[in-house]
Amino acid sequence: MNAEIIAVGTELLLGQIVNTNAAFLSQQLATLGIDVYHQVVVGDNPTRLKEVIKIAEQRSDLLILTGGLGPTKDDLTKQVLAEHLNKELVLDSETMANITDYHKKMNRTMTENNRMQALVIEGAMVLKNPNGLAAGMFIKHNEQTYLLFPGPPHELKAMFVQEAKPILLSYADKEDVLMSRVMRFFGIGESRLVTLLDDLIETQTNPTLASYAGVNEVSVRLTANGRTETDCQKLLDDLEGKIQDRVGDYLYGYGEETRLVEVVGELIKKQQLTLTAAESLTGGAFQSMLTTTAGVSEYFEGGVVTYSNRIKEDILGVSKETIEQYGVVSAHCAIEMAQCVKNQFGTDIGVSFTGVAGPAELEGQKSGTVWIGYAFKDTVSYAKCFHFGKGRNSNREQAVLSALDMIRRELLGKPIEGKTYLKD
Repeated sequence: MNAEIIAVGTELLLGQIVNTNAAFLSQQLATLGIDVYHQVVVGDNPTRLKEVIKIAEQRSDLLILTGGLGPTKDDLTKQVLAEHLNKELVLDSETMANITDYHKKMNRTMTENNRMQALVIEGAMVLKNPNGLAAGMFIKHNEQTYLLFPGPPHELKAMFVQEAKPILLSYADKEDVLMSRVMRFFGIGESRLVTLLDDLIETQTNPTLASYAGVNEVSVRLTANGRTETDCQKLLDDLEGKIQDRVGDYLYGYGEETRLVEVVGELIKKQQLTLTAAESLTGGAFQSMLTTTAGVSEYFEGGVVTYSNRIKEDILGVSKETIEQYGVVSAHCAIEMAQCVKNQFGTDIGVSFTGVAGPAELEGQKSGTVWIGYAFKDTVSYAKCFHFGKGRNSNREQAVLSALDMIRRELLGKPIEGKTYLKD
């Protein structure tokens, strides 16, 4: 089976909304062994949508249409497809009951156009919407299969996983099992990673691997086909072992939704450590990211933002001589900041950030020059210099993630290159 994704919405064509649904669906379909050969975006125009559907039917077995199932006049996806298939729209009673109950619970008056969300194409298998009101649909007609999803990503994703995926699995009629594993890497670019894995990529058959560049990180998806789950797991484990041998130091986690901050937080909690931070360059972004995770209070009691030199000296305790002799964009300042904040808060780990976010230079240092300090219990403190050299906010984001990766490596005993100690 090969699939085509048709995203409906003028807002997508205008760039007002990014089409994240297509990426999600392509990833999910790949795990089912369904190839996506075409992706199309079409505006809220019935004539052009019908043309797109006709073209897709000539080259694809499965047509997936997203968006255009809402209650407004420009929501026309199911109307156009119903006319194309010469079918009527009928009211789905269960969906209508959910819509009515929703308005009662919210103490809102239900307008007549809300009934549109309960209309489905006759003969369709109705897909329930766990996070919204509009019904989705699964339709078999002649040689084609059609899937209709609402546009909002949180509705589409839940509907696909809970409703559509089991249906597709049953229609696939495959004897073999297909399994995927996503490995997430930080601190290595995609070009270098694929170079180190080049022979594995060139000779891949089963399992296969593919890399994906994300924001400040790289993911690798492994996909295996076998008679049983055990067979697939062995294939994935064997390939992962080869990858780990080459780039394992950069691997921080698994899965689509895993975040570096969550992995680091769990490591800190597991080792029963505590953490604090002193931030200049990042202005509290590191501490803010920490607090996006549940259970952060188990290891993080607080920290400080010391943006000016006066606050670094008066509140944090960095010596005036250090700043005058070495400047704030220096290993000496970063190390003192990390040590001072660790001592003030009585934690096991102290992390600091200082540097040049940009766009202008500071102390003769270019934008993107960042020093991250690290102090741990009674060991020798150090700092590491980074040269990001991108936009101001990108530099700050990369600094936060780089500090998290430094902590991860320290707690796992992984090598960290480029350490600078005061004795240096």
